[in-house]
Amino acid sequence: MEHTVSVRGVDVQANGASLRRRDGMILNRISQGIFVVLGLFVLYVLGRALLQNPSVFIQQVMNGLQLGFIYALIALGYTMIYGIVKLINFAHGDVFMVGAFTSFYTIGTLELHRWLTWVAPGMPEGLATVVGTFTVILASMVISAALAVVVERFAYRPLRNKPRIAALITAVGVSFFLEYFGALPFAYTNNYITYPRPFEVAVYSAGKVSPVLMAAMWTIFVVALVIYGIFFVRGKRGDARAKLILRHPLLSFGLQFGGFLAVVLTLAGIRIETGGKVWDLSASNVTLVIMSASILLQVVLQYIVNNTRLGKAMRAAAYDKPAARLMGINVDGVITATFALGGGLAGAGGVLYATAYKQVHHLMGIIPGLKAFVAAVVGGIGSIPGAFVGSLIMGQTEVLAAGFISTPMRDAIAFSLLIIVLLVWPQGIFGEPPAEKV
Repeated sequence: MEHTVSVRGVDVQANGASLRRRDGMILNRISQGIFVVLGLFVLYVLGRALLQNPSVFIQQVMNGLQLGFIYALIALGYTMIYGIVKLINFAHGDVFMVGAFTSFYTIGTLELHRWLTWVAPGMPEGLATVVGTFTVILASMVISAALAVVVERFAYRPLRNKPRIAALITAVGVSFFLEYFGALPFAYTNNYITYPRPFEVAVYSAGKVSPVLMAAMWTIFVVALVIYGIFFVRGKRGDARAKLILRHPLLSFGLQFGGFLAVVLTLAGIRIETGGKVWDLSASNVTLVIMSASILLQVVLQYIVNNTRLGKAMRAAAYDKPAARLMGINVDGVITATFALGGGLAGAGGVLYATAYKQVHHLMGIIPGLKAFVAAVVGGIGSIPGAFVGSLIMGQTEVLAAGFISTPMRDAIAFSLLIIVLLVWPQGIFGEPPAEKV
C-alpha cells in the first residue's frame, strides 16, 4: 500500500505541475496577444503616416538609419564581450561617453582636426577635413580602448571565475563610477556642453547631389551584388573557394557602403512630384560620414574576426575556453583584445553621436548604451550581423515612434521591442536556439 500511495502522490504532484505549466502558457499567450495587438496598432499608425505624407515618412526613415548606424558601433561591443566572457558590460555606454568627451577636447582644445593644414598649408581643404576627422575618431578610439582594457583588467578579471552575478554587479558599479567621476569639475563637469563639429555641415537635396556620385555608388553596389550572387551559387554547389570569397571584407564593404549610400543619395538627390506635391528630401554630410565610418569599422571588425589569428583565437575562446587554453591560446589576452576592440568601436560611436546631436554631458552614455544593448538582444546577442541588424531596427523604432506616435513615449516604445522579442523569439533574429539536452 505504501508503494501505491507514493505513486499516487507522484501522480498528484505531476498533475499539479502540469496545471501550473498550462496556466503559465495561457498567461504567456495572453501577454503575446497584447503585444501583437499593440504592434498592429503601431503598424497602422505608421502606415497611415506613410500614405498621408510619404516624403516626411521617408525623411524620418533616413534619420533612423543615421541613429541605427551609431547604435551598431555600441552594440557590437556588447555582443563581442558577451560572446566570449558571457558578461553584459553595462559600463560600455560610459566608454561611449568618454569617447565623445575625448573628441570634444581634441577638437576644442588641441584642434587636432586641423593638424594637416599645419603640416601642409597648401593642402586642399576637403582632404584636410577628411583626414582631420579621421584623426579625431582614431584618437577617441584609442583612449576608449585603453579605458576598456583598464576596466577589464582591474574590475572584471579578478571575478573571472566567480559567479556571474558578481561581475554583473561590478559592471553596474563601474558604470556609476565613470558617470559621476566625469561630473567632477576637474574631469568633464556636470554641465551640458555644446560640441564643436570637426567640419561644417552641408545639406544635400534635389539638384545638389552629383549624378556621377550617385552612379558611382550604384555601380559599386551592383558589381558587389553580382559578384556575391555568382559565388553564392558556386558555394552552394560545393566550391570551397567561393565560400571564402563570400566572406571577403571588400565584398561586404561594397554591398553595405554602395547599397546604403546609393539609396540615401538617390532619395536626397532626385526630384519627385506626386499629386502636385514635391518630395523635399535631404541628407547632410553628417549622415553620410556616420554611415561611411560605421560601415568601414564594421567591415574591419568582420575582417579581424574572420581572417586573422586574433579572430580565430576569439572564436575558439568563445566556443570553449579550456580547450582553447590546451591549444596554446592566451585566453586572457584574447579577452583583453576583445574589450579593446569593443571599447574602440564605442569611442567611435561617441564621436559620431556628438557630431550628429552637437551636445555632450556626463550621463550621455546611459540611454544610448541601454538601447544598443536592446539592439544586440533583438539581433541575437553574440552575433555580429545580428547586432548590426538589431541596431538598424532600434534606430527606426525610436525615430518613427518619436515622429508619428509620441515623442515622450519613444523610449518606452523602443524598450517594448525587447519585451516583444523575448516573448516571441527569445534568442533574437540571428541568435541560435538553445540546445535541448536529451
